[in-house]
Amino acid sequence: MFKKILLATDLSKASEAVLSSVKGIKHWGVDEFILFYALGVRHVESLRSTLKNMAEPELQRQKKLIENQGLDIKLEIAPGIPSEEINKYAENKDISLIVMGSQGESAPDYQLFKIGGVTSEILHHHNKPLMVVRPEVTGKNGEESSGASYPDLSGKILFPTDFSDNSYRAFDYLKGIISRGKNKVTLFHVQDKSKIDKHLKDKLDEFNRIDGERLEMMKKTLQGNGSKEIDTKIVYGIPTREILEEAKKDYALIVMGSQGRGFIEEIFLGSVSHNVVRNAKKSVMLIPALR
Repeated sequence: MFKKILLATDLSKASEAVLSSVKGIKHWGVDEFILFYALGVRHVESLRSTLKNMAEPELQRQKKLIENQGLDIKLEIAPGIPSEEINKYAENKDISLIVMGSQGESAPDYQLFKIGGVTSEILHHHNKPLMVVRPEVTGKNGEESSGASYPDLSGKILFPTDFSDNSYRAFDYLKGIISRGKNKVTLFHVQDKSKIDKHLKDKLDEFNRIDGERLEMMKKTLQGNGSKEIDTKIVYGIPTREILEEAKKDYALIVMGSQGRGFIEEIFLGSVSHNVVRNAKKSVMLIPALR
């Protein structure tokens, strides 16, 4: 499933916490990890060698950090703009999963690990599964927060679904994770209040019955993959708000499709999945639709 994983670094403290979390996913059947760094220069050949020499000692230290977790890692240094180089490398080398931190060097340090510029670019243009890892803040001010710890990605998973084609594709990835990790999972569906309230409120019980049956079928599938701790939950409200509220509980990771049934609406109003990545205090894995 995740045979080749690209670990993007910008040498920030946030990315260091991300690299410390990869031991939680090494049981996902990974054959190869690639530590990837882009110099961020274009058409300035004379700068590339200088910048590479400046970055390499720190990259080697981060490489050692990963190796100390019992993982083999290859280092790749690209010359160009990070978001472009990451996507290009992921396509050309058939990367299974891109792993990035929720805050890059372009964002102010320690502002609760907000989405940085590079991560935001990848978020809007990724064709490969993307996991945005949110380090856990350990202090209240900048100095204390420098000890941000890695999340345990082998913990409980929240799987929001709207039963779209993309969400079923994401479910296939969830099955693969479960078969190797035996994680606890909550299958979560939000009946969209903004779409139901006006004309369909009288059908809510029927919608709950149908969607409850769908969740039960998903539950049985995961149980067949070896997991015995699967919960199902249906709530009524605004999808982004309800997912974020549920995510405040003891989840380590949110797994979901990167676009839902209302794809055209999402273009104009903002994707639910993108809003979850930007606002959740937990790590999020997004599975893109087939293109």
